[in-house]
Amino acid sequence: MIKFYNVKKRESVEIAEKECTKVIYKRKTSKGTQERYAVRAKDDDGTNLTKFVNKATYDKLSCPAGK
Repeated sequence: MIKFYNVKKRESVEIAEKECTKVIYKRKTSKGTQERYAVRAKDDDGTNLTKFVNKATYDKLSCPAGK
């Protein structure tokens, strides 16, 4: 289970790891390319949830990689 914060409900929710996808956001900066690691999911009320994690946590997750 991964804990997310749902802004609409204003509370923390837990989503099963198998229902999540992990993504890497890349952007160009003046110093090179920055990579941010995140986990995405959708709550039961349809809210998109995103949680940024460090690379070590990202590598440990067994959820499928997304776009």
